[in-house]
Amino acid sequence: MGEANVEEPGGTSGPNEEAYSGLFGAIPYAFGSSRSWLFKSYVVVGGLVALLVAILMTLSLVTLVSRTATAGGGSLTLSRAFFVLVGLFIVGPLLAPVLFVARRHRRVGDRKHYDTSLAVAGYLFFVALYIGLVITIPAGEREAVSGSLAGVVEFLYALPQLWGLVPPVCAAVGIYLVHRLMR
Repeated sequence: MGEANVEEPGGTSGPNEEAYSGLFGAIPYAFGSSRSWLFKSYVVVGGLVALLVAILMTLSLVTLVSRTATAGGGSLTLSRAFFVLVGLFIVGPLLAPVLFVARRHRRVGDRKHYDTSLAVAGYLFFVALYIGLVITIPAGEREAVSGSLAGVVEFLYALPQLWGLVPPVCAAVGIYLVHRLMR
């Protein structure tokens, strides 16, 4: 009889599925199992950016700890934990499209439109991160802007710095919504 793609205990499906283990196995699995070139480019770019962000956040945390090592606990301990949390909130959505596609291909199968949609959502998260960073630039560090996007940049500069969270959070929610709606 035909082989059914039935879920087996332990989380693997079908007899001819390639197994992967954790995050580092999911990245090459998603790359190899997708037919979407846009998604494959996102796997490479998103993986490298996530790695770079993780390295920068780790180095920044080491610097923060070394500068505050002689101080007591309290709010400094909270700021260190918050620093790690911010890093996770950046790296998580960067890797989410890759993990969603790997899981879908492993359990359900290939659907090129799903992969492409998640790649677009992932690239939009990059844009949202950049917009959020522009909003949060301190007033003393801002440069004079000229050119066709000067009005947009000036508008972003005029927003309160706390609004810098809005674009990345909306884009991260967008990644999840694309995943849910494209099922």
